[in-house]
Amino acid sequence: MNAYQGEDVVTINKNFQNSKLGNIISYEKLTDNIIKFVRDYYEENNIYGAVLGISGGKDSAVVAAILCKALGSERIVGLTMPCYSKEEDMRDARKISEYYGFRLLNIDLSDIFDDFKREINLLGNYSLEDTKNSDINIKPRMRMMSSYYMAQLLSKVEDRTYLVVGTSNKSELYVGYFTKGGDSVHDIAPIGDLLVSEVIKVGEVLGVPKEVLYKTPSDGLSGMSDEDKMGVSYDDIERYILKDDTLDKEIALKIEKMHNNSRHKFIIPMYEKDRV
Repeated sequence: MNAYQGEDVVTINKNFQNSKLGNIISYEKLTDNIIKFVRDYYEENNIYGAVLGISGGKDSAVVAAILCKALGSERIVGLTMPCYSKEEDMRDARKISEYYGFRLLNIDLSDIFDDFKREINLLGNYSLEDTKNSDINIKPRMRMMSSYYMAQLLSKVEDRTYLVVGTSNKSELYVGYFTKGGDSVHDIAPIGDLLVSEVIKVGEVLGVPKEVLYKTPSDGLSGMSDEDKMGVSYDDIERYILKDDTLDKEIALKIEKMHNNSRHKFIIPMYEKDRV
């Protein structure tokens, strides 16, 4: 799942692992490396633009800032895709678009969600509790579909290629805090190898508005904060990944279980006919 395999970033991440001991990290260098990674990939593959969901949270804001630096704001298309979403998130998404100067298109998925639910209700008498998790996860899957639709549409209309850009970070990916077939599906992942604290530091370097960068993260789906939903803090996940021996053992076991239980999201078993 590592989005950036460059030697410099690997070195910086190793330095970060020792940062508890006081090592100094060049987040400016890390930011420059990610920007270069995106720019080089686009140039080498003759790709023009980027489509990404703008949720109003820090991850999509940081990725948008990276893309604007790497490609120019005129090549970025942000999508807000509300599905009974909070107006605060929509407002923050518009704020990021205006701040960095990229296009922002709105695709309201609320009616589509309702139509889908009506069709499902024809199949059986399911309670709200029965459909709770399915309802939560269908929304990012609808957003994935919408993002790829727009990327393909823009590629055709403008006769130049657009990619869908992911906004997941390493902390979320490690514990499986994403929707399989939803926000996990994209063409390039600029912050996929960054821990949450690193995302924030990169955001500081890029001047992401503080009210968005330090906003309490939530999935915008369950009505809970990310940490309440997961039952562990991002700091705990980070300490586990960085092999902090002082982390509470019960918390460590919970994070390990979350990681192991989400392996199906990363590895798709395939029968190999030549395998003995």
